[in-house]
Amino acid sequence: MSDTTPPRPASPCPRCAHETVEHITGSPVPGVWEVLQCVRCLYMWRTSEPARRTRRDAYPEEFMLTPEDIGAAPEVPAVPPLLRARGRNGYQVTGSSYTP
Repeated sequence: MSDTTPPRPASPCPRCAHETVEHITGSPVPGVWEVLQCVRCLYMWRTSEPARRTRRDAYPEEFMLTPEDIGAAPEVPAVPPLLRARGRNGYQVTGSSYTP
């Protein structure tokens, strides 16, 4: 393994226990943290987060998923477009002017 190859995660996905976890990115300061993602359930986490987010044995049971849960999950809805920001009194903020 070269210095540019990210380390292989030592444990499976905390949420679904799948063994294939991909390295997404690393911290700007090398070695401080890595962002990992499960290829099955798409859960992402940073390695510097607490054990309840990074280790299967500490992950909250009520949020764990099985392959059956994932297969039966409804399609994730698209993120809707952003609404225009509203200032005080319900006015829309458009640049430096306000419009009701």
